[in-house]
Amino acid sequence: MDRSFDHAQALQPVAGPQVNQVALGKPIQWLRQGAHDLRRSLRPSLAVGAVVAAAGWLLMAVSWKVAYLAPALLGGFLYVAPFAAIAIYGYSRQLERGDTLDPAEARSAWRSNAQSIALFGLMLAVALIFWERVAAIVFAAFYRGEPLQFSSLVTTVLFSGAYVPLLLSLGSVAVLIASVVFALSVVSAPLLLDRPVDVITAAITSVQCCVRNPAAMLLWAVLIASITWIGMATFMLGLVVVFPWLAHASWHAYRDLVAPEG
Repeated sequence: MDRSFDHAQALQPVAGPQVNQVALGKPIQWLRQGAHDLRRSLRPSLAVGAVVAAAGWLLMAVSWKVAYLAPALLGGFLYVAPFAAIAIYGYSRQLERGDTLDPAEARSAWRSNAQSIALFGLMLAVALIFWERVAAIVFAAFYRGEPLQFSSLVTTVLFSGAYVPLLLSLGSVAVLIASVVFALSVVSAPLLLDRPVDVITAAITSVQCCVRNPAAMLLWAVLIASITWIGMATFMLGLVVVFPWLAHASWHAYRDLVAPEG
């Protein structure tokens, strides 16, 4: 009797984190809170931003002579950002607790849920590879000009007016894939860092946040994309500040969107 009861209990589904409903203007508040955290952790946060900016420069170098890779790699930069921001989430958690900032502890915080965070990183890497392949196919289907270099990509494709179908197709596919990635990851990384949940639970919770708060999440996605692109448009230099700012803000988004344990 006891054994069958224990077995039945084990088969019961485990309830995931509860999702809150937030006001439309909450993303603006998250940006303000993120800026406050950034000021309080300026040096270590900017150090992470500098590493991300350097990675952006590396992507530019890779795509400099292979122009079709430019939109794929630079656009895909947004896909892997949540994973790259894990150390920043650690700083925000330390500030929230009133602890002294400890860069070493923040950098190693992922170890508390290493397997799930690694799987999350793998999921984002697969999304990046998928986007790169789709972008290459779209580019090959619509572009019929001379071989491009990154330096001439803007004038030849963006401003010539001759490749509107290419731009529309590439933009539509990018928005579709980015929307899926955003829905699956908007709170996944901070949740995985903060609680011992698996990657499937984290992804489902992220989707639930979007379903329950469609207007606020749409505004949040537009703000993240717009601010990140501004940082990238400065030849990546702006990412030194923009990346940690958005990462700190994303921690506060997680705190507002996902109810506390218990």
